[in-house]
Amino acid sequence: MRLKSFYAKTMTEAMQMIRDTLGEDAIIVATREEKGGKAVHVTAAIDPPSYSAPAFEISKSGPAEAEDWLQYDEEEEQSLIAEELTEVLLRHSVPEDVMDQILSCATIVGLEQPSIALIAAIEHLYNFQPLPQKAHKKPIMMVGPPGAGKTLAVAKAAARGVMNGLRVGVISADTVRAGGVEQLAAFTKLLRIDLKKAGNVQELAEMLRSLQGYDQVFIDTPGVNPFDQTDVKNAARFIGAAEVEPYFVLPAGTDADESGEMARVFAAIGVHSLIATRVDIARRLGGILSAAHHGGMAFADASNTPKVADGLFGLDPRSLSALLMPGAYNEGKKEYKKAGSRQ
Repeated sequence: MRLKSFYAKTMTEAMQMIRDTLGEDAIIVATREEKGGKAVHVTAAIDPPSYSAPAFEISKSGPAEAEDWLQYDEEEEQSLIAEELTEVLLRHSVPEDVMDQILSCATIVGLEQPSIALIAAIEHLYNFQPLPQKAHKKPIMMVGPPGAGKTLAVAKAAARGVMNGLRVGVISADTVRAGGVEQLAAFTKLLRIDLKKAGNVQELAEMLRSLQGYDQVFIDTPGVNPFDQTDVKNAARFIGAAEVEPYFVLPAGTDADESGEMARVFAAIGVHSLIATRVDIARRLGGILSAAHHGGMAFADASNTPKVADGLFGLDPRSLSALLMPGAYNEGKKEYKKAGSRQ
């Protein structure tokens, strides 16, 4: 099977692109909305062109029997892969609709090892855009529910920027929570960063203007109840204060259905990337898969330690697969490259 991803504004446009590129026999493997429903990402599959193979010369019935045996063997292997991946995804409480897409994609690629099949499926179904580690024009804003780890994520990202020799600015708009500013100030003091404070949208815009010319700017925001319209509107105002890049900070281990609903809300106000926190203490990661799927969000970084230094790592198909299925990291590079060549 040959897999190919298509991006379009509407499903109708995507279907036309699939027909033009792969033909009428193409199979839709997975679909998801992106950019808050303003675009769609569709993965389609098609059988490679057939070719003539020499017949087996075993007996008069040899060719048919050999073909039947090979077909049975291939179906049995695919069934075993699907069973193993199903067990993994169920263990992580992955929602049924997300699990169906992953299993369909992993089965179609036709790889022999479940871990490599999972990597290939995740690579096709999700986008990955790690936090920038070099100078970046747009300020980076952390948004999410209360207690998600936004303040610590800002501190970790700022520490990484400082260690990379960048000029880093930090703004705290979390003036509502008791101790919110003080917690971040303790980190910025160690990093020798002058912490700016913004109690409202106007002050935030003013602070951002004062930090123009910095290599990186990070913004901490108050916790948002995604099911409270007032909270969501306030978050939307902060995002609209300037041209920023908002990131949805979500603790790993959060209920998958709740995560998906929250992601849809944040996507509606312009958030298109996800940072997963507490992956070191979570044993069920279905929530972050559900959030990325239902919010149409790209995976950015993840946090696996309470320590500020070296506290973030960029997610990619292999590292995410390793979190879901320990042992994926042990697969050889040669096999992983083989998986990529067959997509």
